[in-house]
Amino acid sequence: MIYYLKGTVEIKKDSFIIIDVNGIGYKVFMPDMEMQNLEVNKTAKIYTYMRMSEDEVNLYGFLTSEELAMFELLISVGGIGSKSALKILSNISPSKFALAVISNNVGELKKLPGIGAKTAQRIILELKDKMKTEEAVEETAEENTILIEGIVKDAADALQVLGYARKDIESALEKIDTKDLSVEDIIKLGLKNLS
Repeated sequence: MIYYLKGTVEIKKDSFIIIDVNGIGYKVFMPDMEMQNLEVNKTAKIYTYMRMSEDEVNLYGFLTSEELAMFELLISVGGIGSKSALKILSNISPSKFALAVISNNVGELKKLPGIGAKTAQRIILELKDKMKTEEAVEETAEENTILIEGIVKDAADALQVLGYARKDIESALEKIDTKDLSVEDIIKLGLKNLS
């Protein structure tokens, strides 16, 4: 598998880029929001996901590993394919998506293109179950965990949706003065500390 590509952006089209890596041009499908941050003839590092089917092989690209993790979560949900996941990622940040999932915010998810009430509920149900499984594994190291409550717990849960280990999240959040911060601000600072 190809985890990331680092090279020169040669072409930007509506839904994909061509990135030249040592003389080989890779076609990489990307969310619109991500593509706006790329410039032609500039070097870029693109985290990738390779999707193989019977008749084609496609690369999907993201500027951060958090976006890649969100894409992988989305395509693991029944009824959401790669193209739908790209549309969703073009309209919501990883932190807002994770917050919507952990807070059961069906209304926020329904605002996304192609997502109705049933699909939004399925996303929440399937991804929360994955979170609970990860949380159960992490609870074995409970002696070293800090007490997390309220909005800090919501932020920690959101970061866990993005694939970070509970222990790493707790140490990243310990460094943040959470007084007067919103959940989304805590998530953003947590992502910086985890990077």
